[in-house]
Formats: sequence, C-alpha cells, structure tokens
Amino acid sequence: MSDALNYLIEARPEAMTAYFKFIKQAGEHLDPKTRSLISVITKVATQTEKGFKQYLKRALRDGASANEILDALLMAFPVLGLSKTIWAIEQLQEMGLPEFDIEALKLKPQWHDVIMIDELVEGTKKLVCDGLDLFVHKQGEEIKVYDSHCPHQSTSMTELAVENDRLVCPTHHWCFDLNSGDCIEKGNKPLSIFKTQQFEGCLQAWW
Repeated sequence: MSDALNYLIEARPEAMTAYFKFIKQAGEHLDPKTRSLISVITKVATQTEKGFKQYLKRALRDGASANEILDALLMAFPVLGLSKTIWAIEQLQEMGLPEFDIEALKLKPQWHDVIMIDELVEGTKKLVCDGLDLFVHKQGEEIKVYDSHCPHQSTSMTELAVENDRLVCPTHHWCFDLNSGDCIEKGNKPLSIFKTQQFEGCLQAWW
C-alpha cells in the first residue's frame, strides 16, 4: 500500500475499514480467477506497476492462462485506451514471464511427459518439465504433481524446502501439506496441482 493510503487508514480507520469490507464483499460471488482478472484491469487503469505485477502473477496462480489475461486486457480496451493497454504490455515484457512468450501463447494445453513411473520413489522430487518447475509427490499408490511456485508471491521453492511431507516457502514461511496441497500454516491458498495420468509407464501432467 502507498504511504497516502496508510495515512488514510490511520486518520480515518472506520471509513477505510468499511471501504475495504465493501470491496471484499462486492466480489464474494466471483471465483478467484475472475476476481484476479478484474484486479489486473483496475491496476492497468491506475497504472500501478507494483500492483499490476502482483495481481498478474496472482491471476496466473488462480488458474488464468496468459491468453485469458491478454483477452481481458483487450476486452477492457474501450475503457483503458491504447496508451494504458500498451503500458500493460510493456510491463508484461519487462517481467519476462515464460507464459507470455509468443511461442508459448500459440501452444494449446496438452499432456506432458513428467517422469517414468518406475523412477519414482516414496516422497517428493523436484523436476523441470518442458520449462516448468514441478514437485512430484508419491505417497503409496497416490501421485500428485504440483507447481513449485508458492501461491503467495510466486516464489519458486527448491527441494531444500521439503521436509518429510511438508513444503515450507523460504520467503514468508507458508507451509503446505504435500499429501493434499493444502496450506496448513501462515497462508490460506493451496498449491497449484496438475491433472495427471499414466501412459505406457510414464507419468503425464496436463497444462
């Protein structure tokens, strides 16, 4: 938050508390992806660089694809105008997110080979698959594939963050249960999990 907003919160706590409560309740019937896409547009409208980058990553974590984000920007073009839309694209290019690479935008969701089933052992293993960092967690016969990025601020967590069946983000110590993907300490958002299947002895994930 800006210094000015912090000032208002201190100077007029009742009014500002009511305002933030209104904002939260106004979107309570929206799914997380839709809320995040709307937040991205509002940050473009005000050209708030830090907020735009924060909500852009949140939209990706909440399930929005790069193409959906671009579509949202273009749908808002009549309100945003050319200069603000171009500003948003410049921010995207500066961030260098692989999801917005031109070639990546042309790709359709598909099954990706992650690892051969007979190479998996009990526990958690970090892998890089087609440019994406993943955690593969095996518990008995159950296998889950998670995005390695923390849902809080998109920090990519390393294998050193794994202890038994727990994953702890080194940045703000959000803790996740790798058996379920749920956040069990500090935060309130689960890890992103990928749909999986086994094909000819290979574990595949869909994205």
